[in-house]
Amino acid sequence: MKMIRYAILLFLSASLCLKGSAQSGKDRPNIVFVIGDDISIDDIGAYGNSHIRTPHIDGLAARGLRFNNMYVTSSSCSPSRVSILTGRYPHNTGAAELHAPVPAHLVYFPEQLKASGYYTALAGKWHEGPNTARAYDTILADKAANGEGGESQWEQLYLNRPKNKPFFFWLAAYDAHRDWSADHLFQNPYKPSDVRVPSTLTDDEATRRDLASYYNEISRLDESVGVLVRRLKEDGQLDNTIIVFIADNARPFPGSKTRVNDRGLKTPFIFSWPQKIRSAAVVDALVSSIDIAPTFLHLAGVQPAATIQGTDFTRLLKDPKAAFRNFIFGEHNWHDYEAYERSVRSKDFLYLFNGRPGFDNGGPIDANQSPAAYSLRNLKSSGSLTPLQADVFINPRPIEELYDLKTDSAQLINIASDPLHRKRVDQYRKILARWQKETGDTQPVQLTADWYDRKTGEALPQKGVRGEMPGASKHADRINVKSLF
Repeated sequence: MKMIRYAILLFLSASLCLKGSAQSGKDRPNIVFVIGDDISIDDIGAYGNSHIRTPHIDGLAARGLRFNNMYVTSSSCSPSRVSILTGRYPHNTGAAELHAPVPAHLVYFPEQLKASGYYTALAGKWHEGPNTARAYDTILADKAANGEGGESQWEQLYLNRPKNKPFFFWLAAYDAHRDWSADHLFQNPYKPSDVRVPSTLTDDEATRRDLASYYNEISRLDESVGVLVRRLKEDGQLDNTIIVFIADNARPFPGSKTRVNDRGLKTPFIFSWPQKIRSAAVVDALVSSIDIAPTFLHLAGVQPAATIQGTDFTRLLKDPKAAFRNFIFGEHNWHDYEAYERSVRSKDFLYLFNGRPGFDNGGPIDANQSPAAYSLRNLKSSGSLTPLQADVFINPRPIEELYDLKTDSAQLINIASDPLHRKRVDQYRKILARWQKETGDTQPVQLTADWYDRKTGEALPQKGVRGEMPGASKHADRINVKSLF
């Protein structure tokens, strides 16, 4: 009975805030949210990578908005997705660590869409916990049916949807998560010579083969986006359908996934809506992934739940040159290995705090046991690593880091100990402390420990044992404070 009353209240709230043509259900925009798995911003053609084939994703950018400064809250799969789903920071979700289930008392934005009359469905990767099932009319999470890339049911989902409702699809590809499975699909798969090697990795044959397999998975995802776009166009649905492409975190390679700098948190974000966005534009404003939920809800004519900490960025759709956030906050909590890192980014500076400086950060197990990781280790033994390549091996790590983004876009030169920047460090330290206090972030003494050996990848005796979740002692999952703006 309580859930029925809740659904009725949501529906009435949504109905009251609909304006103009949005009062007619058929005029409310459809929303297709495509979320890639483990894809860096610089591995998409629209963001300048001429070595990769992503014509369909690039096509969305050519007809819509390309966000250059969208940041996920965590470069870790489920915490990042849960942040998007709830519009909250990881420690405010009660699921800050990998594979932790989301509490039932939180509101998930698709359930608000569902209560307001949308048909909501998820297809592909689903690991946010059983409570989130209530947000969807349909969940297609069977891995065999979804195919190796996770996209096999997207087209049928669209064709079999109720035709009398606007729809919201959360399309969660497995691409491009390890292990690789797309090398055999194309007539011309990527060759090692085709790829662009990031500066964090070594340029050798093994790494290039690793990257070529990664590229194949991204291109498989791109083809699935193309199939869906064609279907929408054929049915006359494309104009009034918002299509968003994003990735949950950075590529599954050392120096990217689980990092709280731009190499980990900055994500591709392309927003297409032909009916409203008639020419391509670039958005340079700072935007956080917690802002996606309130934006979708606003565009659907639904009042965001009080639990949502993000801020609606609709004004950027009308004025792509407008400013938005002053600060972006990021987290790195347990993902295979013990961790507690926080970051604050402005337009000009990036500040990092590391509460576990005694550990290195070579990435999660899928990254640090990869061929590319072994190549880095081999190069390390010869003493030939560049500073960016060597970064994953640093131990102990600095407790504080500060980067001047105007002069150091690669975030290579840590100026936190420079006396000339003492005031700047203090400024960002205070900003972080205020955000932590207001949102209930904590650094437990007994965090979840390593489940695997950092060098060999072998399981440790404590595998499966959880420590205290950040924010748990302050009941951060019950705190609804909006983030600093």
